[in-house]
Amino acid sequence: MTKAFVSGCSGPTLTPEEMSFFRKENPWGLILFARNIETPDQVRALTSAFREATGRKTAPVLIDQEGGRVQRMRPPHWPKYPAPKLFGDLFQTNEKAATRAAWLGARLIAYDLEAVGITIGCLPCLDIRFPETVDAIGDRAISGDPEVVAKLGNEMVKGAVAGGILPVIKHIPGHGRAQVDSHFELPRVTASKSSLESVDFRPFRALSHVSLGMTAHIVYEGIDAERAGTQSAAVVQDVIRKELGFNGCLMSDDLSMKALGGDYESRSRKVIEAGCDIVLHCNGDMEEMLAVAKAVPELAGEARNRCETALNGLKAPEPGFDRDKALNEFVELTGWQAV
Repeated sequence: MTKAFVSGCSGPTLTPEEMSFFRKENPWGLILFARNIETPDQVRALTSAFREATGRKTAPVLIDQEGGRVQRMRPPHWPKYPAPKLFGDLFQTNEKAATRAAWLGARLIAYDLEAVGITIGCLPCLDIRFPETVDAIGDRAISGDPEVVAKLGNEMVKGAVAGGILPVIKHIPGHGRAQVDSHFELPRVTASKSSLESVDFRPFRALSHVSLGMTAHIVYEGIDAERAGTQSAAVVQDVIRKELGFNGCLMSDDLSMKALGGDYESRSRKVIEAGCDIVLHCNGDMEEMLAVAKAVPELAGEARNRCETALNGLKAPEPGFDRDKALNEFVELTGWQAV
């Protein structure tokens, strides 16, 4: 049976120990980082090796490929894409161009991912940008206007799907107010729930139809002052599921970030107990991977149904896409130099 976690791996090829681990523990998916990326042929071999180990030809492979600072596949083998803030900035002067550019940007990224066997692209980032937004989000946020974020985020979703890639809306229910980096410490947001509802939640509510989402490691004091959103039933079940209406596969943000305390077994159990479907662990540390695998359950019930529904939505890329023509149009619309 498939277990309720996504794992990383240590390098550009799977070690014998990793092959054995994936064969035995059968995680739902694999997530790749820059340490795992060298050439297109190498990435294709890596994604194939993971699927061989799990015995599932459609086992999902994920990557953070947003553009800007968060881009694991880089030149010289793949274009450098701009951070999503560019689309929001363009929207202020040319709504039509921004809308088209957001779709094209995601469609081009999807082209790159699909060609090497990656099936899930962790974009768009639907966090609202505030003056105090921590740099860890920064220009990953499309805009400070929830309507613009929702509109352009939806175009990115459609572009990814057209390219044969499943998108992930993140970081539910909103990371924009964080003033510290959750990779290193746990942010606390003091805004009232009504303030969050009127701004931060809006893009996630608008895109609640997307089949995959990722939580935020943030304490929302107006909802649950004791637990990070990722590990809070009040956030996951009451806000994300009920208020925002998100019924897709919900994965945690990376458990190996320092925002969450405790050992990896307890971290994992708290994520599942809060109502997340999938535990995400990214750093490829085998000792931590073993602890996560020990703690998480087999995918079953509603969690399994949500994961299966998401994967069933994966379609072949729409025909007729001219990658070079699309890239030239993207550059013309945005002024970005894809080097």
